[in-house]
Amino acid sequence: QLQLVESGGGLVQPGGSLRLSCTASGLSVNVFGMSDIGWFRQAPEKEREFVAGINWSSKSTSYENAVKGRFTISRDNTKNTVYLQMNSLKPEDTAVYYCVAGQGIASIIVGTLDAEGQGTLVTVSS
Repeated sequence: QLQLVESGGGLVQPGGSLRLSCTASGLSVNVFGMSDIGWFRQAPEKEREFVAGINWSSKSTSYENAVKGRFTISRDNTKNTVYLQMNSLKPEDTAVYYCVAGQGIASIIVGTLDAEGQGTLVTVSS
């Protein structure tokens, strides 16, 4: 079973940057390298929304319109880790960010998931 652990969240001022990490743990490292990975976020009193996704080979990525040009998703399969570099952060980016795994970015976007982490909180505030 794939287990995912997020890290890197915190408090940042508007215009600042953070890098989130999603790492596979336990016996799931071989599965991680063949899984497509995505990031979702959920702000207070809002529905969870897709943020970004990357396929297993890094050849395909997808972004939600509001983060295009500001966020970059990448992965290092040798470290069993996916990253979400977030630049030019805005208060509306404040949310709990979840790392998820699935088979196909399109499936991930509609919520067909194999695994997800516990989330990491990002707060953008002055």
